[in-house]
Amino acid sequence: MVLFLLPFISLISTSGHLDDLAKIKAKGQLIMLTLQGPTTYFEDGHGKNGFEYLLAKAFADSLGVELVVKTKSTLRTLIYSVGGPQGDFAAANLVKTVERDRSLVFATPYLEVTQQLIYRRGSKRPKSLDELDGELVVVADSSHSEQLQKLKIKQPELTWREQDNAEMNDLIRKVHEGDIAYSVVDSIAYLVSRHIYPKARRALDISEPQPIAWAFPSHNDGTLLDAANAFLQDYMASGKLESMTSQLMAQADNFSVSNSQRLGRLVANRLPKYEPLFRETAAEFGMDWQLLAAVAYQESHWNPKARSPTGVRGLMMLTLDTAREMKVTNRLDAAQSLRGGAAYFLKLKARLPKRIADPDRTLMALAAYNVGFGHLEDARILAVRNGKSPDIWANVRQQLPRLSKKEFYSTLKHGYARGNEPVLYVDNIQYYKTYLQLHSLSQQGYEPESEEQNDALDWELIRLPTI
Repeated sequence: MVLFLLPFISLISTSGHLDDLAKIKAKGQLIMLTLQGPTTYFEDGHGKNGFEYLLAKAFADSLGVELVVKTKSTLRTLIYSVGGPQGDFAAANLVKTVERDRSLVFATPYLEVTQQLIYRRGSKRPKSLDELDGELVVVADSSHSEQLQKLKIKQPELTWREQDNAEMNDLIRKVHEGDIAYSVVDSIAYLVSRHIYPKARRALDISEPQPIAWAFPSHNDGTLLDAANAFLQDYMASGKLESMTSQLMAQADNFSVSNSQRLGRLVANRLPKYEPLFRETAAEFGMDWQLLAAVAYQESHWNPKARSPTGVRGLMMLTLDTAREMKVTNRLDAAQSLRGGAAYFLKLKARLPKRIADPDRTLMALAAYNVGFGHLEDARILAVRNGKSPDIWANVRQQLPRLSKKEFYSTLKHGYARGNEPVLYVDNIQYYKTYLQLHSLSQQGYEPESEEQNDALDWELIRLPTI
């Protein structure tokens, strides 16, 4: 019996001497603490997403462990939780500051941001902090409040309010809506959100470029930090970080006003190659081929080799899990991707209550294809809370943008979502479908019956959905 127990006693004894990195590998999990938001972490119809998530996932993969994400409600609780049982490190667009250096250790910086004062378009643009004429609000315990404290030494009259239960995206929205006059946000947050909140405009920079980095507990032995630094240096040297950053910036315009010239070129040059496939697949699934083609255009611009930073690929931008579910063995095969996307769209449509009729049913299924079925259901719940029918797209459409507002998503099952994007997604697809219909009519020699109809046709061919 004693001999039998010796290996276990030895294992227990040696396990107590494992360094931090070895412990991570032994448990097979790396726990990342973050905040929900468009540049940190969120989930949509393509699965888990966000710049911080993608970068941390690559780090976890390099260690051969699973990445576990835990979100916090405020910046303060996030920072206090680093190194405890809840998380191994924090990744939330954290700026390395003097104050934070006292309690945390930062890895190699991977981005730089500038703090920017934003104001509402239509009001007077301040050229300095001395010209503020209204309330300035910033996130509590943020690098912005630290910077303002420094600036206050030379400008004692400078005042601001710190909001604890807020994120930069919230404050950009509030400036856009006129709820507050000014805020200070990071340049990356402004760039990613400006197409969603176009009335929030940059006034001036209030800082020099500042480093963004992952935060680790100061009391640990440093082995996990060393591994993170080695990974980040390799990732930067390989060009992968630059590519990811470029795609992050490009994605910021994904749902802005569409490029009609590009659409026209691709209708002329690329559509003829795929139109037979669109028609054949649509007939197989009982769909409108122009709707299917419009979805494929929104997803990939009819590029069967398209790929996003999250790993979704192909003509219909399927995740690996969705592809497996829809029996797609090669996502880069245009026919397989289109069939898989059509089948998945109809599956989402079938999940909706039978009482929802078209066109509302189709429009909701399109939104779910983009943002995820769970988030769509959350928006329908909000419609009910507001005394409106959750079975009418117009009502759900009004609620979807609220999924990016903390006061709403914190009360819902599926959390944060970029709620404006499914609205624009559906709008775009309806526009593309109309464009394709009118293009088909023009190919068939359709002649408008009046000058007004001709003007309307010309307008439809160039009109773009606006935010």
